[in-house]
Amino acid sequence: MFSSLRQVSRRGSALRISRTPVCRPAALTFSRTLVTKKYTADHESISFDDEAGLGVVTITEYAQKSLGDVVFVELPEVGSTVASGDAVGAVESVKAASDIYSPVSGEVIAINEELGGQPSLLNKSPEEKGWLFKVKLSDPAEMDALLTAEAYKEHCES
Repeated sequence: MFSSLRQVSRRGSALRISRTPVCRPAALTFSRTLVTKKYTADHESISFDDEAGLGVVTITEYAQKSLGDVVFVELPEVGSTVASGDAVGAVESVKAASDIYSPVSGEVIAINEELGGQPSLLNKSPEEKGWLFKVKLSDPAEMDALLTAEAYKEHCES
């Protein structure tokens, strides 16, 4: 019995490899998105995605260090229209309270809901997990009036 199984397994053991052609697209299309980060003199920053026309507003590392431990964050309402330079919310810490100013004009399309329960995210990760709100810019040219990273650094040092 075992010899017959060996015979069958030997006969069927030869592997047959068939090659199928791989289909490749004639041309690959890549889209390039430019994300620009700018700053305000009031210590907000905005990362702007030119393709989507969206900006993510945060406070800067410098601002969170100046504030100390954040205990409360007030943000604008989703769907509200904001203007460049307008106070749109507030941050309260154990040291002080400070207004949040919109760096650009547009419509607020999202807010960071996590800050309601975890305002300390502003201290832990102010420019990433502690983002404040997302805005659909009404005039992307307003980005030109904001400070570059180098100009903001000079502003903080003066």
